[in-house]
Parts: sequence; structure tokens; C-alpha cells
Amino acid sequence: MISQIFPRHQVTSLVFLPILFLAFVRCNHPEPVKIGISKATPNYINWLKRADSSVVFINLFNLSVDSAVKTLNGCSGLLLSGGEDVYPAWYGKEFDTSRCTEMNRRRDSLEMALIGKALEKKMPVFGVCRGEQILNVYLGGKLLIDLPTDYKGDIHHQCGDYLKCFHSVKVVPNTLLHRISGVDSSVVTTNHHQAVDILSPLLTSNANSNNQLVEGIEWLNPEGKSFLIGVQWHPERMDEKNPLSGALAKEFIIQAKQFSRKINNPE
Repeated sequence: MISQIFPRHQVTSLVFLPILFLAFVRCNHPEPVKIGISKATPNYINWLKRADSSVVFINLFNLSVDSAVKTLNGCSGLLLSGGEDVYPAWYGKEFDTSRCTEMNRRRDSLEMALIGKALEKKMPVFGVCRGEQILNVYLGGKLLIDLPTDYKGDIHHQCGDYLKCFHSVKVVPNTLLHRISGVDSSVVTTNHHQAVDILSPLLTSNANSNNQLVEGIEWLNPEGKSFLIGVQWHPERMDEKNPLSGALAKEFIIQAKQFSRKINNPE
């Protein structure tokens, strides 16, 4: 018996030593930040891991909507990844579904619920390609159904080989994107069939292509709101040295860490 070896007052101290040690470890080695991804692929995970290898990623795609929302509660950021066309009924164009390509109505419902929960919690949100589009739709905007026919211009936003599809974008001065990237323009990798048509009244464009197509979005009035950025290009496929790729990943992780500290250490 431990009481037979040590005096009673020393036994009490020994009992609390493991607890104190665990508290010390937790203070000096905090829990890793978790990012929920609406549909994870290696490209998205590697893009963010290059910014911070300690971050943990959770693929929300195969969960039920309720389970995904519950799981997001334990995360510190939401990444909305690229993919299929958004079902047009979400933005009042159900009559025009025949011009869509592949759609996934379950994914639409999943991401709508995730966006709602993330914004409710004021959690950092980053949207890529489809992710940018569905953010705009959730907040009351509309999309161009078929970009090649609905928006004229000499820029190819979608190519047979998506790895060889590039064009330049202009960053809008005095926007959050401009502050993060530090550039007025850059070349990006692109591959999308749809795009922003009518911008949500809550959002503003932070980047445009040379033919004035909306290429990026953020809050029009960010005061009191969560970090939110959407980009039409694919930063996860670009060189991390490109200011419209690596810098965005780093800022998103920084915002997620700040959110994590805030919810874990409320004032």
C-alpha cells in the first residue's frame, strides 16, 4: 500500500502529480487545430499542410448532414472544396438545369448546413471554386449556369487539360485578399463551368479576370463577422510561392488558430 510507504500528506501530493503533469503538457503542447473539409482530396490537404504540418483535417463528405454539422463543432475552420455544379434551384433557376454538368444535391445540402453552422459560430471559412460559388448562393447570390455561353470573352476558364489552364487575375485594392497576397495581379490555375452572376449583397468582389468576371469574394462589411474568403481559382494546384496560393493557406490557418484560442480560452 502506498500509504504504508509514504506519509499521508505525501500520498495526497503524489496523487495529484499525474494531473499536474498532464496540465503542464496540455499548456505547452495544445491540441492541434482541426479543419473540416466539405470534400477532402490529397491536393487540398497537402496545400494546407505545407502552410502548417501540425493541422489535423477531417473529411466531412461521407458523414450524414447532422453528423457533419456536429463534427464541425469541434473544428476551427471550414474549407469548401471544388467539385460539381450547384443545383440551380438553390438560386432560383431550377428551370435551367439541363445546361448543368454533373450535380450532387446531397453535397449541396451538406455544404449549405456546414456554411450555416460555421457562420453561426463565426468560424473561418475558405471556399475554392465550387466553394466560392456555393458561399455566394448561400448568402443570396446567383450563378451563371453555363459560363462559356452566358459570359462572353476570350479567357478560357475551363480546358481539356485542367493542369494547363491558366489566366491572370487582378486583385481589388484595399480588400482583405489584397492585404494577404500583397499583389495587384497574378496568374492562377482555373477549371470551372459556372461562376458568380449576381453577387450577394453581403459580399464584394476582391479579384476579377481581365474580362471582369468575379474571381474572388469576401465580406462587404466584415465588422463583427468571421474570416471569409472565396476564390474561383485552384490555389491547391498552384506553386505555394504564388501569392494567390501559399499566402492564402497560411492566413487561413492563422485565422483558424486564433478562432481555436478564442473558443478554448473565452474571456
